Amino acid sequence: MQVSVETTSGLERQLTITVPAERIDQDVDKLVAQQARTRRLDGFRPGKVPPKVIKRMFGSAIRQDVLGQVVQESFYSAVEQEKLQPAGGPNIEFKNDKEGEDLQFVATFEVYPEIELKDLAGVEIEKQTAEITDADMDQMIETLQKQQANWVEVDRAAAEGDRVKIDFEGFVDGEAFEGGKAEGHDLVLGSGSMIPGFEDGLAGKKAGEEFDLEVSFPEDYHAENLKGKAATFKTKVQSVSAQELPELNEEFFSRFGIEEKELDGFKAEVRKNMERELKQALKMKLKDQVFNELLKVNDIDVPAALIDSEIDNLRRQAIQQFGGENANIDPNMLPKEMFEDQAKRRVSVGLLIQEVVKANELEADESRVRETVEEMASTYQDPQQVIDWYYGNDQILNQIKSLVLEDQVVDHLAASAKVTEKAVPYEEAIQPAPQQEDAAEEDESEA
Repeated sequence: MQVSVETTSGLERQLTITVPAERIDQDVDKLVAQQARTRRLDGFRPGKVPPKVIKRMFGSAIRQDVLGQVVQESFYSAVEQEKLQPAGGPNIEFKNDKEGEDLQFVATFEVYPEIELKDLAGVEIEKQTAEITDADMDQMIETLQKQQANWVEVDRAAAEGDRVKIDFEGFVDGEAFEGGKAEGHDLVLGSGSMIPGFEDGLAGKKAGEEFDLEVSFPEDYHAENLKGKAATFKTKVQSVSAQELPELNEEFFSRFGIEEKELDGFKAEVRKNMERELKQALKMKLKDQVFNELLKVNDIDVPAALIDSEIDNLRRQAIQQFGGENANIDPNMLPKEMFEDQAKRRVSVGLLIQEVVKANELEADESRVRETVEEMASTYQDPQQVIDWYYGNDQILNQIKSLVLEDQVVDHLAASAKVTEKAVPYEEAIQPAPQQEDAAEEDESEA
């Protein structure tokens, strides 16, 4: 077998491979002989079909099977010989596949980039810290109450936090516009679900009142024909309802799967959940900063094949997230451009993580793996049963090990950077930074 390799552009390589005709002929003869022993043909006893009959009847198909097998075997043999690392399957182009002549084909593919890894020495990273205060606890308890609240009609003017049932119809320049009319529409004042000024105009109104609301659409409104336009909404309030919060009792606690009779015990469980959420949020923010800085100091070429593969993953995740898999929606209907930047970031980070692991001979710390599994199991009624399940399932356990190893990579990189701590309120700490959203999605999908 003769092999030549050429760098066509960036990460793309072309292998020109020549396989002697004798190799093809020998493999064809072997397969013909095999089929002569196993094929059943009318007029011949089992195992007694002459090879020349097999070759005459099925020779073309047999040769194609042989060529496919030879191409696959010789490609991977050539890749190993040339010490190449393909980042995806090859595109095969036959140059000569005539019977009796040497087989020659060209395999075009991308290779993984060679990375000269740079650490984060001298890079400034801000690490957020936060504490859960009594006020945070009270706010969380109230939020949980509001999630379970009932709406009760009241005979008074509407105020922020109330729900109003309204009829309305919108007009621009005296003309009604599409989508500007509704009847029996429920709206919580202060939710920000309507254009600016609309909810403010409902405050102080009572059931039965009819009036005009004068507002303006934002300049960046999604409907082109309404951007920046002044509008009048003829409005009628059908009813005003206030939230009736449930009592903090055993029945309320049980709605959240917490078996407690006293408020203090319920608060303790809620605090545990808040602490887990806070720990995860702070870890993800640090991870995002570290990976962003790692990408800045390591500008690497990324194989298009890996990006395309990741785009396919993101498409499927998007379909699943919105329940589209039940409707048999083809993920390929989602435009590739929607996911291109996110996919490139994921692949780039993944390649750099692998390089950090390899360069520093990192392995998942078994004690941290155990700690992670126990933390995940602690949210279940029988933690030990969950722990045993994790450790009895190698595939799932390996996913946990990958997460732990990624955390160790973050720790290793942060150790080389200049890290300063910044204390922030709990509410700020648990909110993802705008540039962190992709990283958060990555972690969720891995978990």
